[in-house]
Amino acid sequence: MGGVFFSVNNMPGLDPADVNEEEGKTSQNIIALVSQFADDNLTFVRQNISTGLALAGFLIIARSIRLITKFGSAADIPARFIERNISIRGRVRNVSEKGLEVEHIPIYVPLLSPLLTKPGQSVTLLDVRLAGVELTSEGQHWIGQHLKPAEIVWLRLIARQDETLHCLVSVNRGSLLSTCVNEELLRHGLARTCPLVGLEPHSRIYWRLYKRLLRAESRAEKKGKGFWKEESRWERVTYVLRNNTVVMSIKRLFKWTSGSSKE
Repeated sequence: MGGVFFSVNNMPGLDPADVNEEEGKTSQNIIALVSQFADDNLTFVRQNISTGLALAGFLIIARSIRLITKFGSAADIPARFIERNISIRGRVRNVSEKGLEVEHIPIYVPLLSPLLTKPGQSVTLLDVRLAGVELTSEGQHWIGQHLKPAEIVWLRLIARQDETLHCLVSVNRGSLLSTCVNEELLRHGLARTCPLVGLEPHSRIYWRLYKRLLRAESRAEKKGKGFWKEESRWERVTYVLRNNTVVMSIKRLFKWTSGSSKE
């Protein structure tokens, strides 16, 4: 039995040219619909792709430089943060005899930050010293009066010494105003300048910061504020001479020669 084959040429009433024309129109319509859909939604697609890529890039960068990591101790802070004097944010929890105890506040990223926070994690505090400042009891009292409970501060990392951070501590007072606690204490005569621990004495940053602190201390001295008001010029000279290494060496030599002559 022979098979029966149908073709366009054998179908009655159909012109092959008409069939090809109809197929071409259908293909063109499908292509047109797809193109129109892509054009109508191109902006939406682009925006979502851009947003997704930006978010993914930010999370990768943030993770790599630990912007969203909470630091529980000075040892947790990367060395490059110290070297570049990065500023981190924190909440004051206590005013100690030598400085502050601060809880670090990392950058918050929705969805991701809660995943990095362990349930029931205890609050650990950073031991912060005011860089270049020798804090007095009066200065400690001033900090307690002027920093509100749980005050948010910015810590500009200057140096790390064991488990202690030496920082410039700043408080935002309005959108454009920022107060440096280190300078304010010196400006009111409630502290003295001291060497900047952890910095090379001949480095540019050492002298740039040290000059800032000295200017603040000089204002208090000129206006007679704080303990500068109580000390006379003679008392200051006596204090400097008493703690001068050359003078102390001469005194020791004098005592030794006096003891030898008596024998």
